[in-house]
Amino acid sequence: MDAATLTYDTLGFGEFEDFPETSEPVWILGKEFNALTEKDDILSDVTSRLWFTYRKNFPPIGGTGPTSDTGWGCMLRCGQMILGEALVCRHLGRDWRWVRGQPPRGEYIGILNAFLDKKDSYYSLHQIAQMGVGEGKSIGQWYGPNTVAQVLKKLTVFDSWSRLAVHVAMDNTVVMKEIKQLCMPWLDYGGAACAEPPGWMPKHNGCLEGACALAEEETALWKPLVLLIPLRLGLSDINKSGQSYQNNTQFAHYFIGYVGEELIYLDPHTTQSAVEPCEDSQVPDDTYHCQHPPCRMHICEIDPSVAVGFFCRTEDDFDDWCMRIRKVHLPMFELVDCQPSHFACSVDVLNLTPDFSDRLERFFDSEDEEFEILSL
Repeated sequence: MDAATLTYDTLGFGEFEDFPETSEPVWILGKEFNALTEKDDILSDVTSRLWFTYRKNFPPIGGTGPTSDTGWGCMLRCGQMILGEALVCRHLGRDWRWVRGQPPRGEYIGILNAFLDKKDSYYSLHQIAQMGVGEGKSIGQWYGPNTVAQVLKKLTVFDSWSRLAVHVAMDNTVVMKEIKQLCMPWLDYGGAACAEPPGWMPKHNGCLEGACALAEEETALWKPLVLLIPLRLGLSDINKSGQSYQNNTQFAHYFIGYVGEELIYLDPHTTQSAVEPCEDSQVPDDTYHCQHPPCRMHICEIDPSVAVGFFCRTEDDFDDWCMRIRKVHLPMFELVDCQPSHFACSVDVLNLTPDFSDRLERFFDSEDEEFEILSL
């Protein structure tokens, strides 16, 4: 059966391969598990992630548009999942667990309401699809990871409750100064593009005049960061593996971890009925959590066009992330302190010249290739 038309009702728990009995560590969104002794914990963690899939019978997009996203909305759903995980970490914490039938917390209901398939939800399919029109994507057209990232960046501006800062790093380069300015715009770091002097960034332990007394306040004022990095890891294969990718699907997936050489992912290619809130504003939420063993694929099977995502709740989280990335041998992207002097200006695809914008769209959003959203 074609995965694009598979419905939730046809799925049975026994049709999914159980998690392997292996001594290899299992990593789920930055947490390590033992598959031999913590299988229930692994499944609980996976089930607690928000799972956004194709839906049908929702209000027409734009009033006259499609009422289902089956066959075209998988990348949009992956974008919802990566942002949904950020909101869970932001409001509930990484260790939060969903328990079927347990009365939900108000913050959880608030998060879920933001993704319901209706026009007035912050991050609904309706909002993403219509905002994508401004990025040159007609409703019902395939999205690449860069387009989804740019649309999510636009939509978070209207979410005053979550107060997220979304940064899309282009040219395989993460500029630390740009992120600091984005997450703490009230601080003046000053200066134009520089030639990457080491340790330019002032720390709040004395490098900034008068900063010590404000350290706690400034940490609290940091806007939680969602960092999205569109990448291409090779022309037709993953550079490290050297094995050619066999392009036998056109689907996007949301990768949340790995075990050995297999990636663990949530698959949006299941069509479920749209959900409406109950009279008491509660949301029937069973179908927003994947309650079967997670899907897996060998790392060599993914397409080299990917987008990786990270969430940093505090400035210390971001500084720790930078330290860890600097220790990575042959990282997938470059991390620099300041904008390199050879950059004429910050690359922002929302304000590019038409010719350059078209080249980026062809590079990241080719409709002939599969694209993957990697996890936070």
